Amino acid sequence: MPPKAPLNPFNFPRPPLLERTPRHLQIKWQDVLIADTKDAFWVLETTHPPTYYLPPSSILAPLAKSSHSSFCEWKGRATYWDIILPKKASSIEDFREGKGDKVRNRIWSYENPTDGFKPIKDYVSFYAGPWDCYVDGELVKPQPGDFYGGWVTSEIVGQVKGGPGTWGW
Repeated sequence: MPPKAPLNPFNFPRPPLLERTPRHLQIKWQDVLIADTKDAFWVLETTHPPTYYLPPSSILAPLAKSSHSSFCEWKGRATYWDIILPKKASSIEDFREGKGDKVRNRIWSYENPTDGFKPIKDYVSFYAGPWDCYVDGELVKPQPGDFYGGWVTSEIVGQVKGGPGTWGW
C-alpha cells in the first residue's frame, strides 16, 4: 500500500467536515476484536486529529448507556456509554459475561445530532484507550489531553489541540 498523504489538522475546516471514510477501523481489547468496520465516518475539525464514528452494527461487545452527557457546539448533545472489559479476554463471549472492570464514559454517540451531522445518528465513537484502536492496521495514539477523542496516526503532521497550552486554540 502506498504511503498516505500527510494530514495537517491546521488545514482542517471550521465548522468541521463530516464525511464517509473507507478506512478499516478496529478496536481491540487484549487482541479480541470489539469493533470492526470499513463503513465509518470521520469528522475533521481545525487543530484536531480525525474523530471516527462507527456504525452500531460494527460494535461486537455490549454497551450500557451512561448517565453522563456533554454538548458539542457543532454536533449537539452527546450520550456516553460504558463497557465492561474482562480481566482476561480470549473471545468476544468474555465480554458478554459482564465480569470485569467497568470503563465509564470513554465511548459516545449522538442520538439527536444537529442537521449537519444527522448521518452519524447513533454511530459510536471511542476514545483511543484503554483499548487499542487501529486505522488500516496502524495502532493509533490518543489525542493529547483527556477531553477530545481524536485518533493520531503517522500521517498527522504538526501540533494538535488537547495538550498543555492549547486550550484556547
